[in-house]
Amino acid sequence: MKLLVIGINHNSAPVSVRERVAFVPEQMSQALNDALGCTGVSELAILSTCNRTELYGIAESDGDAAAASMLDWLASYHHIGRDELSACIYDHRREDALRHMMGVASGLDSMVLGEPQILGQMKSAYAVAVDAGTANGVLHRIFAHVFTVAKRVRTDTAVGENPVSVAYAAVNLTQHVFSSLSSCTALLIGAGETIELVARHLHDKGIKRLIIANRTLERARELAQKFDAEAVMLADIPQSLVGADIVVASTASQLPILGKGAVEGALKKRKHRPMVMVDIAVPRDIEPQVAELADVYLYTVDDLREIVEVNKRARQGEAAKAGDIIELALREWESQLRALDAVDTVRDYRAKAEQLRDIELERALRNLAKGDDAEQVLEQLARGLTNKLIHSPTTQIKEAGAKGRVDLIHWARELFQLKDSDS
Repeated sequence: MKLLVIGINHNSAPVSVRERVAFVPEQMSQALNDALGCTGVSELAILSTCNRTELYGIAESDGDAAAASMLDWLASYHHIGRDELSACIYDHRREDALRHMMGVASGLDSMVLGEPQILGQMKSAYAVAVDAGTANGVLHRIFAHVFTVAKRVRTDTAVGENPVSVAYAAVNLTQHVFSSLSSCTALLIGAGETIELVARHLHDKGIKRLIIANRTLERARELAQKFDAEAVMLADIPQSLVGADIVVASTASQLPILGKGAVEGALKKRKHRPMVMVDIAVPRDIEPQVAELADVYLYTVDDLREIVEVNKRARQGEAAKAGDIIELALREWESQLRALDAVDTVRDYRAKAEQLRDIELERALRNLAKGDDAEQVLEQLARGLTNKLIHSPTTQIKEAGAKGRVDLIHWARELFQLKDSDS
């Protein structure tokens, strides 16, 4: 059996191609069964995210034919030219396929190195395949091993610990001042993609209160609904600022939104309780003079970029450790497969021995039923069974000797625990 992976990701294909081969959850079960019927694989799972689509298959015999049929099916299913898709596709087999799956699950192949969401997405993809009846014996063992390795990477390395996005770095900075966000209020100025990511991180960390201020109230409300937040206009910022422990600003304004005077007035009403302010905008949304205020911790986008770059380098160092864990896990997997092969061999040898035993036992019982001497019957049973059990090994050892295969003879002596002929 051969493990195959074909797919595209953010490194191999532009978004214009990735979005055309993505699967929506509602169609996944039908797609899996459709693919299983025409791709030459016995088991199949599909992972589909915004950055990748990958097919994991088990081929019974010809891996090349199965991989080609998987590509043909993917192109046909999504009505995209095979040549166009083939130019973006990657194809991994056997050990390389398993190494790739482990790397993906561990976040080593992600756009953001070490991001943790991909492991949950891969677990969901496997669960869907199980429910659809397209993943059972072999893929079950493979995914179980992959998930174990990914967990080991998370536990034994810091590949996912240091923030490498500006939004997450901004939230992480606030925790240097406030050990817990559960009693904090955050004011977010703007309603773009970065502010949405900041809002998501703050919400996930249990922020007590979230206020979103934007030039357009409708957009602020639209974003606020996602995170159980309040929506206000930019004109309402002075009032909201008084209760804000955290301020994150990211707008497209050409002039500062917050000046030193407004922040100073809010601090007086706050009785000088500290504020963390993070200005992600270029041009800046918060006047640089705000940093002169004693109770304000002001960070700019340059501060965040420096943190992100340091953290990226740290993650890359941890990624090397994760790679070592994956290589060790590959050797463990190969050892498990060899052990399974040994189990199969032992089972087959035992079955053959039991078949020979049954034949000799049946002959002995017939002779006893005829009234033959019991002692002679037992001697014949023992002699016949011994001859049959050693016949095949004896023949193979003699043939090995005739061919000069001394290595096989030594293996036979070790296998049967015989004393060396020289001793």
